[in-house]
Amino acid sequence: MADYKHTINLPNTGFPMKADLANREPGMLAVWERSGLYEKIRGVAKGRPSFVLTDGPPYANGAIHLGHAVNKILKDIIVKSRTLDGYDAPYVPGWDCHGLPIEMQVEKTHGRVGQKIDAKAFRAACREYAHKQVDAQRRDFKRLGVLGDWENPYLTMMPRFEAEQLRAFALIIKNGHVYKGFKPVHWCLNCRSALAEAEVEYEDKTSPSVYVRFPVVDSADLAQRFGIEEARKVAGERQEVPTSVVIWTTTPWTLPANRAVAVHPQFDYALIEFDLGRGAERLVLAVELIDAVMSALGLTGWSLIATAKGAALEHMLLRHPLYDRQVPVILGEHVTLDAGTGAVHTAPGHGLDDYIVGRRYGLEIDNPVGGDGRFLPSTPLFAGEQVFEANAHVIKVLHDHGRLLKDEPYHHSYPHCWRHKTPVIFRATPQWFIGMEQAGLRKGALEAISHVDWMPTWGEQRISGMIAGRPDWCVSRQRTWGVPLPLFVDKESGELHPRTGELIEEVAKLVEHGGIDAWFDLDAAALLGPDSSRYDKATDVMDVWFDSGVVHHCVSQIRPEIVAPSDLYLEGSDQHRGWFHSSLLTSVAMHGRAPYRGVLTHGFTVDEKGRKMSKSIGNTLVPQKLTSTLGADVVRLWVAATDYANEMSVSDEILKRMADSYRRMRNTLRFLLGNLHGFDPARHAIAFDDLVAIDQWAIAKAFALQNDVVTAYRNYEFHDIYQKVHNFCVVELGGFYLDIIKDRLYTTGASSAPRRSAQTAMYHVAQAMVRWLAPILSFTAEEVWGFLPGVGNESVFLNTWHQFPLGAERVPAVDWPALITLKADVARDLERLRAAGAIGAPLEAEVTIYAPAAQAGRFKALRDELRFLLITSQAHVVESETPSASTVPTSEPGVWIEVKPSTQPKCVRCWHLRSDVGSDPRHPELCARCVINVEGPGEERQFA
Repeated sequence: MADYKHTINLPNTGFPMKADLANREPGMLAVWERSGLYEKIRGVAKGRPSFVLTDGPPYANGAIHLGHAVNKILKDIIVKSRTLDGYDAPYVPGWDCHGLPIEMQVEKTHGRVGQKIDAKAFRAACREYAHKQVDAQRRDFKRLGVLGDWENPYLTMMPRFEAEQLRAFALIIKNGHVYKGFKPVHWCLNCRSALAEAEVEYEDKTSPSVYVRFPVVDSADLAQRFGIEEARKVAGERQEVPTSVVIWTTTPWTLPANRAVAVHPQFDYALIEFDLGRGAERLVLAVELIDAVMSALGLTGWSLIATAKGAALEHMLLRHPLYDRQVPVILGEHVTLDAGTGAVHTAPGHGLDDYIVGRRYGLEIDNPVGGDGRFLPSTPLFAGEQVFEANAHVIKVLHDHGRLLKDEPYHHSYPHCWRHKTPVIFRATPQWFIGMEQAGLRKGALEAISHVDWMPTWGEQRISGMIAGRPDWCVSRQRTWGVPLPLFVDKESGELHPRTGELIEEVAKLVEHGGIDAWFDLDAAALLGPDSSRYDKATDVMDVWFDSGVVHHCVSQIRPEIVAPSDLYLEGSDQHRGWFHSSLLTSVAMHGRAPYRGVLTHGFTVDEKGRKMSKSIGNTLVPQKLTSTLGADVVRLWVAATDYANEMSVSDEILKRMADSYRRMRNTLRFLLGNLHGFDPARHAIAFDDLVAIDQWAIAKAFALQNDVVTAYRNYEFHDIYQKVHNFCVVELGGFYLDIIKDRLYTTGASSAPRRSAQTAMYHVAQAMVRWLAPILSFTAEEVWGFLPGVGNESVFLNTWHQFPLGAERVPAVDWPALITLKADVARDLERLRAAGAIGAPLEAEVTIYAPAAQAGRFKALRDELRFLLITSQAHVVESETPSASTVPTSEPGVWIEVKPSTQPKCVRCWHLRSDVGSDPRHPELCARCVINVEGPGEERQFA
């Protein structure tokens, strides 16, 4: 038997079947870095339209987690896809470097400022710690395949950034948004500092709840307000009934600061009488809450004396339940009927609503609590006690004074510090604020929101609600590691220095060269001259959310390529109250517009059961381990394949399925590369109109899919890209086209037109597909690029989307949908024969198609090449209206097929069973077609 192996064109490529991503990817990273790939991309993209995604800075503390990986991969996919789309899309990563978490870490090593270390040395230690964290996180982000200017990131602790931050603050002051106020703010007892809204989270807490009597000072005044006439006291008549307004609170420790009781002007209030066992007494409370309060107090018998509107009770005097002082009844729209008594204990130093209504009534803003959470030494009864621990003492004093009606535990949602996970308090302190109303910031922000493209669309409503209801922004912090508030305040008037803008610019110049220490080391006289004794130099630092909130300004000043406003901000959905929020407020306060044109959010990672990742559950997955086992490309594929608009489910099993999908796409690429061996597109490519029809179909399919892929990238619908490209590999290519063209690739002449036609189609498919996948499977695409023939540069990322040949957009003349359906029907019957043992492979069968004349023409059009499409040794088309008993119906009504084993001899070269095997005595084991391909001019193909 002759050996015809050397006449077969078997696939040949160095592109390995086994990805070995975990070991191969680090080497590719090193090549990217050595070659300066990011800089080269900037070079080829220069002059294009720009697309700017501004990086929201992660905090420089701790190893990155899977949420970080999701965020950075999504950003990378967008930046790379926009580059391929013909934009100049720079990516400058950044880090948030100031703030309390870093201080806490440094305190563990060096102690608190003033103990074993001074403030300057402490800041130096913080800076050193932050640099180490940045280095570690940068290494992990790069390992994920994220391309960017990693050697020149922006850090909020860079002197240039800090200087620009001061300039941003100066502009906000100039625009009239900043003021100093003594008002309650969230205060963490562990941080010993004010907290921003975004630094507060709500957790369940059990608090002591109390019903407290506030005795009425003048019973006659009360009677008049309720419109009742009390009998004059005469001998023998009962004594006057003691009367109180009753309040309910879950923070007994705030009662020492009480300055009033608030009622709603429109609510109906009742005067009721009852006996708790110590004689008759009367209470004032909201009519709608009588049943609830009486039930809580365990009372079944009571009588209604009279009712009155809350407005009638205004200015009525009450006795403080703890101290010998009187407090008024005031009116407040914030009073609700959701719980309590309809009368609200009001401590302007411990609550924002209390503060607002207290200001209206001119109440004292009393805060008897120090920064450490203990009552000041001047506080009667409770001096030095920690506020939460003092609750029990307050309740005891209320009981001893006869002011306590009832106390019981109450389980509720309560604000906690997001860092320490401990309850916070409201505490009035002198702080610097950005006002929401005084210069129209709230109105301007709400207007700016309406001009932003929010994705998903519910983001607009979410952030609008937050802006509409948020209080003024407290931007000052009583910490060491942060950008200073560079202010000089008149000691007598409390006003800012009249040259504040000029002074901040002078400070900014100093900070630009010497960092924030330049401010802390500054002698005020150096700037203010003889007037320095009139002014206090501010000691507070800025809220760290202000640092990141002015990234839009600072980075655009430092890096000209990062222009503002940005085209896109992309972060987790929690950033509507964080970075999106602070950035919006600073940008509107500075420029009257949003800092972004579009905002895209992603959900959080959960396990396959929808549970939050938790070490205690044992369901956490860390990116460092995943990249060292599965490789970054599998993680990237999972990110792209998941609908990130919702919670993102991930588990070992889900990632295993992703790895399987990855292998299918890799194997498709490997088949294309292997069969492009010996193909030079410059010399061997065939014009589109001269291609075999099925090759035209493959290019047209790829052309249409590229339009879908590019649209999906532009719309950030990456899961749609994954599904369509994966299906293209599995269905159109693997399940149809590549299966059909194997015969032509392997058996026709190496340089024959039929083989070059298939190679031309595969070349276009591979060139397009490697680019489709590059933003997602970055390492794999770059590896493929190195094996593709005819590439003009070193990296797939130096290119744009593939340009298909003219004609790819045309509708093909062949009815391919009908043929694809027919092939599937034939394959199903072939499998039936194979399962029954009648055949071993499809080429051992022959098929006959029966169809009416009107339908048969579509199948006859392929003539003898129909067998290549069906992958059978013979295929006949018979015009017939009636099927025979041996036929089976197809998916198309009126079309029937008969599939049966062939009895013809087998060609040893192409494995087709043909009657003409041995027709040439020189090659007794070959079919006539193979003889032509081995010794003759080669066969011709028109359709398949």
